[in-house]
Amino acid sequence: MSVVSMKALLESGVHFGHRTQKWHPAMKPYIFTERNGIHIIDLQKTSKAIQQAYNLVRDTVAEGGTVLFIGTKRQAQETVQAEAMRCGMPYVTVRWLGGMLTNWRTIRQRINELEKLERMRDKGEFGRLTKKEALVLHRKIERLEVLLGGVRQMVRLPELVFVVDVHREATAIHEANLLNIPVIAMVDTNCDPTNVDYVIPSNDDAIRAIKLVVSKIADAVIEGKALRKEMPEEALISMPMAEEEELTDEELLGEATLAKISGRIKAPLDEDVFGEPDEDTYDIDWGTDEEEEERARGRASREDEEDDEDFEDSDEDEE
Repeated sequence: MSVVSMKALLESGVHFGHRTQKWHPAMKPYIFTERNGIHIIDLQKTSKAIQQAYNLVRDTVAEGGTVLFIGTKRQAQETVQAEAMRCGMPYVTVRWLGGMLTNWRTIRQRINELEKLERMRDKGEFGRLTKKEALVLHRKIERLEVLLGGVRQMVRLPELVFVVDVHREATAIHEANLLNIPVIAMVDTNCDPTNVDYVIPSNDDAIRAIKLVVSKIADAVIEGKALRKEMPEEALISMPMAEEEELTDEELLGEATLAKISGRIKAPLDEDVFGEPDEDTYDIDWGTDEEEEERARGRASREDEEDDEDFEDSDEDEE
């Protein structure tokens, strides 16, 4: 079953294109006919394109991806912002800053600067500044909020980009192409669909048409997030449990280490975990008490002889 009905597309005016004098030849496969000097878009291809984009967005979001909504034209600003906020995705509706994708690191630094200024304002640190300095910082916060407020929660580059007007957002599409980010776009009969990966032939000037298509993309995002929550439980159920094999000492230790251990000390036959092992359990010749006393007397006599030699050397030096 299709995501959107043909009746809804007709009622929203999705099928109305531009005048025949302003058409782009690359849009010929998506044009159904001409009437009163206006091209009529083939709604069957539009319905299939919306279904394809819906499935792509749903699967991408289910895998943890992000979709960036872009619509800076006046007819699309309010709709794009409302639908993006409804589905919890980043958006750009005021002005596309050059390098917002290709130079994302710098854009992220400006967002961090905005958050830093807001924390200073909330803590009351602006009160320590002069009136002019505080006013300058307030204006800076307002400007950054207008330009970057929609992408504040975007911590990395998006996996998909959804564009309303291809001709107006040519810079954003070019940056997405450089970074190999798939582009989904509403393309009218006067636009070039060459740089768009998933073309949705549609009227991009009527507010009702824009609202219909953007709302379907937002619904796909919401459905993908719902699938994202269900996937971990199913993965745990279907994932087979791997059995861990116990490794022996020969596999864990090298030959040299094993030779040293076996040559010096043999492991005790029975040893209490919380006590000391018996001396009989180790195969070490500790010697008798008499032999130990003789070794001690020998060490003491050698130390005395060394002290006498040092004393004689000191007497010679004094003379």
